[in-house]
Amino acid sequence: MKRYVRLGINIDHVATLRNARGENYPEVIEAAKIVEKSGADLITVHLREDRRHINEKDLENILNKISIPLNLEIATNTEMVNIATKFKPNSICFVPENRQEITTEGGLDVIKNFDHIKKILTNFSDLDINLAIFLDPDIDQIIATQKLGIDTIEFHTGSYANAFLTERNIELELEKIRESTNFAKKLGFNCHAGHGLTFDNVSSIASIKEIVELNIGHFIIGNAIFNGLENSIIKMRNIISKAVK
Repeated sequence: MKRYVRLGINIDHVATLRNARGENYPEVIEAAKIVEKSGADLITVHLREDRRHINEKDLENILNKISIPLNLEIATNTEMVNIATKFKPNSICFVPENRQEITTEGGLDVIKNFDHIKKILTNFSDLDINLAIFLDPDIDQIIATQKLGIDTIEFHTGSYANAFLTERNIELELEKIRESTNFAKKLGFNCHAGHGLTFDNVSSIASIKEIVELNIGHFIIGNAIFNGLENSIIKMRNIISKAVK
C-alpha cells in the first residue's frame, strides 16, 4: 500500500489580512470551509500572545463549524495552556515564540527548557489531545524530547527552505532532516514537518518515508491570491502525492 502523508493547511495569514484593516473580512471560517472542501486532512492555526492573526473567536468558529481536525500551535506559557485546555483542539504543537519575530525562527530548545516544558505538559495529562513539539532536526534535542513522554515531533524545515532559495547547502539541510526523522522514528516518534514549504521544495521532504504529516501555510495563502485557495491546496496535494513512495 502506498504511503499517505497528511496535509495540514495553516490559515493564520487569512486573519493577518483581515486584521490589517480591522475589518471582518476575509473571514477565517470561510477559508477553513474551503480547506475542508479541498481535501486537506487538518487545519493548523498559531494563536500568538499578541494575537497578530488568529484569535479565540476564530478557534471557536473552526471547532464548531469544521469537521476535520484542528491543530493548535501555542507557546509554552500559562495563558496559552489555559486557552488550549478550554477549547480542547484535536492536537497541539508547542512552538517557540518571540514577539519581535516575523515568523517562527526555529524549533523549541527542549534541552534548555526541559523542566518548564515538562511542567506545562502535566496540564494535558487527563485530556484526549495529541501533543507535539516543534523541533529543529537535531539528535540531542530528539533525545531530550523522548524524555518528555510525548510521541510526536514536527520538524522545522525552515533551514532547508532557506537553503533551497539560495541553492546552497540544500543536500546538507535535507540530510539533517532525513537523519533526524530516521532516528526519531526508531525511538517511536510520529514525524511531522513544516515551515517554508512551497510547490518547488516540498517534494524532497514528502519523499522522506518517516514523515506522515506536513503543515503548510504562508505559501498556500500567498499563492491563493493568484490561483484561489482550493486550487492551491489541490496542487500541493498532487505534488505531495507524486513525491510519496
